[in-house]
Amino acid sequence: MAWRGCCCSSLGHLNEDNARFLLLAALIILYMLCGAAVFSAIELPTEREAKEKWEERFVNFSQRHNLSRAELQDFLREYQEASVAGIRVDDIRPRWDFTGAFYFVGTVVSTIGFGMTTPATVGGKIFLIFYGLIGCAGTILFFNLFLERLITVIAYIMKSCHERQLRRKGVLPHDSRRGSGNSEVDSLAGWKPSVYYVMLILCVASLIISCCASAMYTPIEGWSYFDSLYFCFVAFSTIGFGDLVSSQNAQYGSQGLYRFGNFVFILMGVCCIYSLFNVISIVIKQSINWILKKLDCRCCPRCQRKFFRSRRNVVMPGNVRSRRNISIETDGVNESDTDGRRLSGEMISMKDFLASNKVSLAIMQKQLSETANGYPRQLNSSSKHNGFSGGVGALAIMNNRLAETSVDR
Repeated sequence: MAWRGCCCSSLGHLNEDNARFLLLAALIILYMLCGAAVFSAIELPTEREAKEKWEERFVNFSQRHNLSRAELQDFLREYQEASVAGIRVDDIRPRWDFTGAFYFVGTVVSTIGFGMTTPATVGGKIFLIFYGLIGCAGTILFFNLFLERLITVIAYIMKSCHERQLRRKGVLPHDSRRGSGNSEVDSLAGWKPSVYYVMLILCVASLIISCCASAMYTPIEGWSYFDSLYFCFVAFSTIGFGDLVSSQNAQYGSQGLYRFGNFVFILMGVCCIYSLFNVISIVIKQSINWILKKLDCRCCPRCQRKFFRSRRNVVMPGNVRSRRNISIETDGVNESDTDGRRLSGEMISMKDFLASNKVSLAIMQKQLSETANGYPRQLNSSSKHNGFSGGVGALAIMNNRLAETSVDR
């Protein structure tokens, strides 16, 4: 019983966001430990076998050519330094001609970073820092907007299919015209696709792109079909190990067409896999919320009132509903508990002080947004509710645009 009280008192200092963060961190660490154990069990015997074979060949080569171990090791170190500058034993394409440099900057801004080409000069390394800072940010924004367009297209298809069914039943007139401009965006407010449908669509699209790209890589690069699929996942997910890299030989049949197809497949694959990762993150967050609810149900009633103090949306944090009503438009706040303490002369807590300052922060954010846009934005009630405006991040874009992240579910 004493342990239960201690547990409740320790958990009482956590809100739902902090509990979700700590639980996710613990699950990621556990996931990494399990992955390390699996990969170690699978790959370690192969590594030891390869090391033994290399040591045997190293000794035989040094004895056959009457070379000392130190001389041969120095020669291999010089080759490693040359390989950093792009020198390989086999004949490969130039690393730093215009096409090679364009391929390199593509791996930089997409955050793939295969590692087969790296700047060797100080000036190149300095330029890469600033170039990658802007390029990676712009590409991530492009991926986020791709995800936003995808969800909008799915919502539009759902709305069109529903209207077609209504026309067949005679409920909706056939000559009804759709609105244009903002009215068209507002008309999609109630059509929020399920996150599971979006995840299924992205999985199918990623699989189709990977299979088609692998069918192209297998005969041209000389890889097996499985290795081609492996390369597609590593490249599309921007892991980019660099053990397999496409379009690196000096000559190909239909070289221009192949390089263009390689660029298109990598672009489409990265967009789909990036969007898929963000949608899966919503499912993971839902699972974490389910675990927290299960833990919440096992707490005592007194602990339930203290634990998880703020109930928030699945995606958008800070969505306060019952305890206070903050309005950016009216610049007002209604909080009965805080007002009562002020009237009674009781000192308010730091939590209440920060809560009252949320209005000033929200007003400041609104004014900065209007200043950046050059005019105050006029939002109707539906756009405020459906979350079509605001935010450029993946979670902000998906906020209130999927059925599971809608505030009006």
